[in-house]
Amino acid sequence: MTYWLFKSEPSVWGWNDQVTKGDVGEEWDGVRNYQARNFMREMTVGDLGFFYHSQKEKAVVGIVEVCTAAHPDSSTDDPRWECVDIRALRPFTQPVTLGEIKETPELAEMALVRSSRLSVQPVTEAEWQLVCGMGKTQP
Repeated sequence: MTYWLFKSEPSVWGWNDQVTKGDVGEEWDGVRNYQARNFMREMTVGDLGFFYHSQKEKAVVGIVEVCTAAHPDSSTDDPRWECVDIRALRPFTQPVTLGEIKETPELAEMALVRSSRLSVQPVTEAEWQLVCGMGKTQP
């Protein structure tokens, strides 16, 4: 299994919006960064990801699951852009803030710390376990 992080502005699409989509999930569309798109091309159904609220909150707030493989992004006619669909699995018991992540030496190399602007990014298994523990949430 591979782990990921999906960043979203909660004023545009937040955790509660994701939850309302249920098991069908929602297309993670609108990504216009080649590296983030390439990460989505690597994803497989069943991969897990952190749902991260950017802007003011800056915190991991839930766990999502990739529920479709990469496919054309329906928000554009440009064939270069692809996306996956994700569904909410469970909220974090306690959100884990970017500040807490940055203060944790074991997470110093996490993509969220090093490439904070990237909207879709990989997460190592060790990072996954540690952040889940920090959030008192079952991995």
